Amino acid sequence: MQKTSLVLSFTLSGLLLLPLATHAADSVKTPAAAATVAVGQAAPEFKIKDANGKVIDLAELTAKGPVLVRLTCGCLGCDKELPYFQELHTAYKHLGLTSLAVFKEPDAKVENYVKEKKLNMLYAVDPKGDSWKVFGAKTMPSNFLIAKGGQIVKISAGCDTSGMIAARLSEDVARISGGQKVDVKGNVDARKTAAAPVK
Repeated sequence: MQKTSLVLSFTLSGLLLLPLATHAADSVKTPAAAATVAVGQAAPEFKIKDANGKVIDLAELTAKGPVLVRLTCGCLGCDKELPYFQELHTAYKHLGLTSLAVFKEPDAKVENYVKEKKLNMLYAVDPKGDSWKVFGAKTMPSNFLIAKGGQIVKISAGCDTSGMIAARLSEDVARISGGQKVDVKGNVDARKTAAAPVK
């Protein structure tokens, strides 16, 4: 009898808590199913405001040339990887490459970071992470290389502080832009070596 009343008690407790759980789930707005973005597909429709409030429209950018969208943050790994992506942007901007870094931190933090790092590419701030949903990205950082015309040609996720991700993207940018491949990793590493104190 005691076992039966204990089971009944748990069952009734569960039934009483069910409406509360349902209400809690309703109060959290969940996004629609995550976008499925893949190599070979058209890039998703994507617009975001830059730090000055100007709308950046991905479709307009890809109409002019290739675009590298980097969903990132100012964490230690992304910070160490940044010089390679800045080098990538510098190496191919004369061939029409636009690089767009979307940061997840608040505006004030990013503004200081941009000044400190002398960021040389287009950037925007998205503390709510809506950009990650648009691109179906679950990893930070995530990179999407989009050819002129809007087709995704490369997706890379994760961080590699040695610069290998940027080096591989450099090959793809050279291929789709018709330019010579630039050794972005070698260039950055050489500058680091030259700047290192002599022991």
